[in-house]
Amino acid sequence: MGIFLIWLFHLSGAIGITWGYKDWFIEKTWLNLMACVLIFAFCYPMNTSRKWLIFGLFFGIGMFVEWLGANFSLLFGSYDYGNNLGPKIDGVPLFIGINWALLTFITAALVTKPGPYGSLRALGGAALMVFLDFFMEKSAPIFDFWSFGPHVPLENYITWFVIAFVLHLILFRSRLKGNRIICLHLYLAQLAFFAYFTFFPA
Repeated sequence: MGIFLIWLFHLSGAIGITWGYKDWFIEKTWLNLMACVLIFAFCYPMNTSRKWLIFGLFFGIGMFVEWLGANFSLLFGSYDYGNNLGPKIDGVPLFIGINWALLTFITAALVTKPGPYGSLRALGGAALMVFLDFFMEKSAPIFDFWSFGPHVPLENYITWFVIAFVLHLILFRSRLKGNRIICLHLYLAQLAFFAYFTFFPA
C-alpha cells in the first residue's frame, strides 16, 4: 500500500501539472511531502527513539546549513526560497530540513548492501543525493520552491556532496536498518518527478 501511495501522489501531481492544473497541485506540495514522510515513518519503520534522534539531528543540520545559505549566501551560493514548500523558520521551509534527513535515510538504505566499508558506502549515498539534487535544482524554480537565478553554481553540488557524505558516515556508524524497498520507491518516485519536469518544463 505504501508503494502504491507513493507513486499515486507523484504521478497524480505530474499529470495534473502537465494538464494545466499547475497552481492547484503545486500549492499542495507540502501535503505530498508530509504523506511521503508518514509513509516512510511507518514502512521504514521509524520505530525506535534512536532512529528519531538521528533523524532529528539531520533535520537540525539541514535547517542550519540552509539557513546559512538562504540568509548569508554561504555554502551553496546565493538563492531564495519561494512560497510552495510550507511554513518557514527565518526564511527556510521546515520541509527542507525534513528532506535532508529523509533523503539521507533513503539513500543510505540503498547503498547498505554492497560492502562493509562505511566510507565507500557514504560516497555512494552522497552521490545518489547529489544526482537527485541535480534534477531538483532544474525543476525547483518552475514550482516556486527556490531559485538560484540563471545558473546553479558548482559550489551548491560540492556542498551537497560533502554534507551528505558526513551525514551518511554518521548514519552508518549508528548501524540503523530499514526497509530498502520502500526507500527505493521513494527515491525513484522523486527522481522520476523532477527529471520529467527537467526535460518537459510545465
